[in-house]
Amino acid sequence: MATVLCVGIATLDYIYALDEMPRVAEKHRARDLVITSGGIAANAAVAIARLGGEAIFAGRLGDDAVAVEILNALHAEDVRCSFVRGFPGVKSPVSTILVDRHGERLLISYRDGSLPSDPSWLPEELPPRVDAVLGDTRWEEAAARMFAAARRVGKPAVLDGDKAPKHPTILADATHVAFSAQGLRELTGESDPRGGLEKLRDRTATGDTWFAVTVGAEGVYFLENGDVAHAPAFPVEAVDTLGAGDVWHGAFALALAEGAGEREAISFASATSALKCLTFGGRNGSPRRPQVLAFLKERGAL
Repeated sequence: MATVLCVGIATLDYIYALDEMPRVAEKHRARDLVITSGGIAANAAVAIARLGGEAIFAGRLGDDAVAVEILNALHAEDVRCSFVRGFPGVKSPVSTILVDRHGERLLISYRDGSLPSDPSWLPEELPPRVDAVLGDTRWEEAAARMFAAARRVGKPAVLDGDKAPKHPTILADATHVAFSAQGLRELTGESDPRGGLEKLRDRTATGDTWFAVTVGAEGVYFLENGDVAHAPAFPVEAVDTLGAGDVWHGAFALALAEGAGEREAISFASATSALKCLTFGGRNGSPRRPQVLAFLKERGAL
């Protein structure tokens, strides 16, 4: 069983199902509600655990009832919370998400600005038996620290670049960076995914880091031998896309931890993400490995 350390944010999510996104400031009634734990790194950790890997979550919370709910939800998914610290007087992250009948979402999040960013309480070296690290852009100081530790022992270090990172070395510290379309556009100024990857390719400061961008139903673009390659998505009728990218990154990191190459990892991650989109409730739709393998076989990708 491969082990992945997931570093970043965990939240409490209130997910409302609506027929259409509100366009005017008036009262609206939801047709469904799910209250669950969320957050980029935490969602990835749950995806990894459901796929049969061992997931360890490292993150910061407040010292409040919300933190208790978040941790209970992670423990219920067999995620180890070995490196979680609650800070007195700080509010834990909370998000409200609206999901329409097309599966698209609008997200409003709250993160307490007084949450300490110093990661020095995390281990300096990679914990024993950890096969890969995944980090998000919500706690870049910690992600960069653990990426560097992973690189020192030759382990994959995957950054979920849902937004353009600000940490000066994090792109070089990571072995793999998979951006969202928004994150790549923010970083490079290019709205075209191919153009954005080409800009990154021509930079020298990022060293041997592998780059990709996930573009929803359009699939994944990635750099391979200096050229931009493309892996199409698996088409599905999406019910809820919330957390799809988080689940993709978790599955991708797990596949790398298990020894897969990038193309194989992309296929596994894309199938996992597609299946997640079939269920309302954010990461609650994250599938188990037998479902993913059956889906890949059905689609002729296994």
